[in-house]
Amino acid sequence: MTLRKAIFPIAGLGTRFLPATKSVPKEMLPVVDKPLIQYAVEEARAAGIEEFIFVVRPGNRTIEAHFSRSPDLEDNLRRRGRKAELESIISSCIDPAKARYVPQDRPLGLGHAISCAQEYAGDEPVAILLPDDLIRAPAPCLVQMAEAFGRRGGNMIAVMDVPKVEAPRYGMVEPGHRDGRLIEIKGLVEKPTPEAAPSTLAIVGRYIVQPGVFRHLMRRQPGAGGEIQLTDALASMIGEAPCHGFRFEGRRFDCGAKIGFLEANLAYALSDSMIGEEARRLVRRYASGEAVSSAGGR
Repeated sequence: MTLRKAIFPIAGLGTRFLPATKSVPKEMLPVVDKPLIQYAVEEARAAGIEEFIFVVRPGNRTIEAHFSRSPDLEDNLRRRGRKAELESIISSCIDPAKARYVPQDRPLGLGHAISCAQEYAGDEPVAILLPDDLIRAPAPCLVQMAEAFGRRGGNMIAVMDVPKVEAPRYGMVEPGHRDGRLIEIKGLVEKPTPEAAPSTLAIVGRYIVQPGVFRHLMRRQPGAGGEIQLTDALASMIGEAPCHGFRFEGRRFDCGAKIGFLEANLAYALSDSMIGEEARRLVRRYASGEAVSSAGGR
């Protein structure tokens, strides 16, 4: 099955990162030198995505500006011979004909955000990527999922194991038959108590869904937290379409939390070919207490 479109729900207020996110959308916070949303778009591109649907806060033009051409900046870099930087910003742009920016007028949950994109998603399968979940992997997570989706179809959700005590932070999976990295999903529960969690398998922010999910979302039935939950819509489809969890290969960083965002920056900095060695020296200095106790700079 061909997967051509992706939805990026990015209309949240980012309150955990205030005051930084008062004027800068959370998805524009950088991990080293690249904003979270760009990592998600690059992952989607690697999986063959051709059309990009961004669900944004009303009036937020930051994302559109980031993925648009910038003639003045490009001319400046060209005159200065900054070829690498020039190529980087040009390659990050999206053809305006392939991008849609859809406002979510009310913060009614992830399911509501996805339903706002129905017009552009159309009558075909669509990927959903939550930029808060940054996944570092040998092959991008959505690439792994798209390959499995091409063989199995249906609805597919990225999953990983978490301690049961963390179940109230996630949608949790009731698993069935396991076939390698694929796990049959018999049920889904959004943010259960640890005692009510059906397993330790938690949903991570990568989905491939059939167009029928919009029929369930448009019912606008509130779930956990009084919000419209994508998990509930997918649970309602079990039985009418195959539903699988995909245990991806890679490391997920929860960049919606401060410590996860910090860890992501450390991991990406340490593996960066330009600054990795210096980053390792800095980490060693802080770990030893040398940098904290020294005065007057280096």
